[in-house]
Amino acid sequence: MKKKQSFTTDYRLVTGYIVAFILLIFSYLVTLFSNRELIRHTQSVSSTHIVISDVEKLISLVKDGETGYRGYIITKDSNFLKLFEQSILSTPSIFLKLEKEIKDNKFQLQLLQEMKLLTNRKFDIIKNNIDYYNVHNKTFDSFLLNISYVGKDVMDSIRLLAKTIQDHEQNLLIIRSKKVDNEYFALNGIVVVSLILALIFATFGVVTFIKENIARQEADKKVIAFQNELTQRIEELDKANKELIEMRREEKFASTGRIARIIAHEVRNPLTNIDLAISLIKKDVDKENKELDFLFEMTTRNSNRINQLITELLNATRFTDLVFTKTRVSSILSEVIEMAKDRIELNYIIVQKKFSPIPDEVMVDTEKLKIAFLNIVINAIEAMEGKEKGILQLITKNENGKCVVEIIDNGTGMDEKEQSKLFEAYYTTKPKGNGLGLTNTQNIILNHKGSIEVKSNPGEGSKFIITLDIAPIK
Repeated sequence: MKKKQSFTTDYRLVTGYIVAFILLIFSYLVTLFSNRELIRHTQSVSSTHIVISDVEKLISLVKDGETGYRGYIITKDSNFLKLFEQSILSTPSIFLKLEKEIKDNKFQLQLLQEMKLLTNRKFDIIKNNIDYYNVHNKTFDSFLLNISYVGKDVMDSIRLLAKTIQDHEQNLLIIRSKKVDNEYFALNGIVVVSLILALIFATFGVVTFIKENIARQEADKKVIAFQNELTQRIEELDKANKELIEMRREEKFASTGRIARIIAHEVRNPLTNIDLAISLIKKDVDKENKELDFLFEMTTRNSNRINQLITELLNATRFTDLVFTKTRVSSILSEVIEMAKDRIELNYIIVQKKFSPIPDEVMVDTEKLKIAFLNIVINAIEAMEGKEKGILQLITKNENGKCVVEIIDNGTGMDEKEQSKLFEAYYTTKPKGNGLGLTNTQNIILNHKGSIEVKSNPGEGSKFIITLDIAPIK
């Protein structure tokens, strides 16, 4: 029964949202259309006002022209003619503007063309009168008087046409204003209806949500509890996995040390006998034999080389006594960078230090830790040789009560196979390496009860992560 109720509620919710969405789209489209119509009608109303105003300007310009002509006739002052000339120059632009405004109204266009012809005729009459007046010694005679009556008739016709155009536009203005009002009220009605519908569906959504919210909250609590438990289990498994890896690494390291000591014992005894035998043979042979001297020297040199390799292997796999002092890891890293300064500058490597502002003091054997960090830094530099814009990052952090050091390069990187053998004795990818540098580094870190791990991908560089205990605060 509960499943059926949940399904019905969900169906109602979906239906409500769909209907609300459809109504919203419909309301938007209608509003868009109404807005467009409202703008169009508003523009037509504005155009009507412009036509009425421009027609009035035309009448005023013609009057100005006639006023300038009369002033010149009365005073004989040519400055009055400037008003007439300005009227002639201004009227064409107003006629052009009016033609654009009423281009869709053939009746108004016809009236405007008649008015344009009469205006031009009026200006021609005034211009001819001025010419006649100037030729006849600026004397106003009966001819000019008769022509003035003709000009008056033309002016009356212009006024009549202007009034007709304006009256027609006034009628259009009334009609268009009503349309604007209707569109405005319609738009307001749509907005109000949309608002009411939105409130109805919003209320429906809120009521439905409140009904379902309690069940959802309970379900969310269970999911969150499960997620927290799952996260805790994953963290525990991850921690156990890291501890297991560390134990295996320590066991492997201890096993390597035991094997190294056995090999050293088994190899050094025969080497001692070989050295003793060589020294005895050298006493009994001819000292002038250069060929034998060369063989004795080669045997002794290689015996010493084997002895030296055994010593290095023992040093790299032996838990040695440490001299602990309290120091900051960031200081040790800065000294290591100074020690590798020549190699860094030679390869144009950029060093970026990001040391934690939180104190990173540790109890360590400073000289031994320098050796460990220096081995990692040198490996990073060699991995970036020949690379433009090589970047070496040194980062210190304080995490979970531990001091974490990250040494990151953007060099060639390593695959999983290389990473698995990285700390093994005598494993190296360098032509002149002996494969004991990182083994010795691991030995030093483990001697400090710390841990070391590497993360790398081919072509993406490598990151060495060293974790050490923070020195206790006294």
